[in-house]
Amino acid sequence: MDLRLVDLKQTMRVLPQLVPDSACVRCDVCCRFPEADSFLRPYFTRVEINNAVVHGLSESCFPDRSGSQVDLVKNPIGDGYLCPAFDSQSGRCGIYDVRPLDCRLYPLALMWDAAGREVLLGWDSKCPFMREAPSRAIREYGDCVARALADETIIEELVAHPRLIGRFQEDVVVLQALPHLTVRLVPERADPQLRPLTWSDAPGFAKALERAQVTGHDRPAAFAFPYHYIWTSLLPYWWMEIDHTLFLFAESPDGWFMPLPPLGAGPLDQAVEQAFALMQSWNGPSPVSRIDNVMESQRQGLKSEGIQFRQKEGDYLYPVEALAALAGDHYKSQRALCNRVVREQAITSEPYRADDQDDCMRLYRRWADQKRSGHLDQMGTLLLEDAELAHALVFHEYERIGLSGMVVRINGDLAAYTFGYWLTPRTWCILLEVADRSIPGLGQWVFRETCRTAMVQGAVFINAMDDAGLPGLRATKLAYRPSAILNIWTITRMTP
Repeated sequence: MDLRLVDLKQTMRVLPQLVPDSACVRCDVCCRFPEADSFLRPYFTRVEINNAVVHGLSESCFPDRSGSQVDLVKNPIGDGYLCPAFDSQSGRCGIYDVRPLDCRLYPLALMWDAAGREVLLGWDSKCPFMREAPSRAIREYGDCVARALADETIIEELVAHPRLIGRFQEDVVVLQALPHLTVRLVPERADPQLRPLTWSDAPGFAKALERAQVTGHDRPAAFAFPYHYIWTSLLPYWWMEIDHTLFLFAESPDGWFMPLPPLGAGPLDQAVEQAFALMQSWNGPSPVSRIDNVMESQRQGLKSEGIQFRQKEGDYLYPVEALAALAGDHYKSQRALCNRVVREQAITSEPYRADDQDDCMRLYRRWADQKRSGHLDQMGTLLLEDAELAHALVFHEYERIGLSGMVVRINGDLAAYTFGYWLTPRTWCILLEVADRSIPGLGQWVFRETCRTAMVQGAVFINAMDDAGLPGLRATKLAYRPSAILNIWTITRMTP
């Protein structure tokens, strides 16, 4: 059997459900249609058609065995039409265990926006249960489904069957955009050489980094595949390769920019000129054209006229031995907090596993609420909202993109998690770290434990990334006495 189909079936089976069976049986909306050719009738893929036929549905219900909407039948006890799998007497689906993705998603729906340019996830206001469900429950349910839809096996199925994305419906309430689906389904591209960034691009990205020879301990966290991939749930990321140089682009609502300098063995000056020429051809006069995360050594080598430099927040670099020990007066406060949590709590830690993702998601939301209840400015609030989808993607895709994670439990309950990656053979980068803020010392303990584990595995340095311009985070990072704060630059080009 095709292993991809096995993965697809398993992924489909675990799609979360919000509406209870009892509500569905009482409902008089689902599986019923006013017209025989209703555009809302469910779509079946080739595999789903085969499953439906095996479970008793006639082949004649499907005009195209490679994938089609099902042909409806006349309602035997009333007006309108029914799905042929629906039993009007019992109010149940005859192929429920193998029902198609289109049905598994309901009362959520995938649809294009009104302009037909962006894939959206929304909830159907025609569903009686959803009209009564709390808005927070619907939002959390939508987040869970959006995470499941980030699975590459489902994405490939949607790309193979684009009719699963319906047309815009005004009575479907939009929950969120799905840019990672948009980039795979929208045929128009700024340049035909552009390719959407997917997890399968990680090896090619690593080879491009080798060609660019950015291997020192002063290498910023951005020079790694996971750093960028986790944001594909928020922004479409694209790449192209020209003359053995990789160009990575992100498409924001304001236009195109580069989150990383071109990666190649050739002269950086020439590649930067080429990058700006591309962005300006796509963006026109928009000032958004820029290249982020330029290293200090790269800045010194850029001599082209018209290049402007703006320093951005730099990564914090630490000697791992100092953080693993927390010895001396400089670390007195952090050491005391670590001792306190060990004294007061029963702590256990273990590697992250895929079945931890629901607990981690609940912890993230609790942690985010704790952050919001403190002194958090507007920028911090926006970062929390953006980060939720990024964390969710990490929980689901961590192995594929080269991340390792650890979860921490207190009295059996998940209370913290952390994920990171090897930035260089001697530098461990901490990508994500979340700890229940109601437990004094837990965050400090998790950070120290991460550093100890990294040191045992050969790390000499810890890269804790930047402070995002947040004063509180800056103070925390400075308190750990970094050996360096890397100079990192954003560059723009003056237009004539």
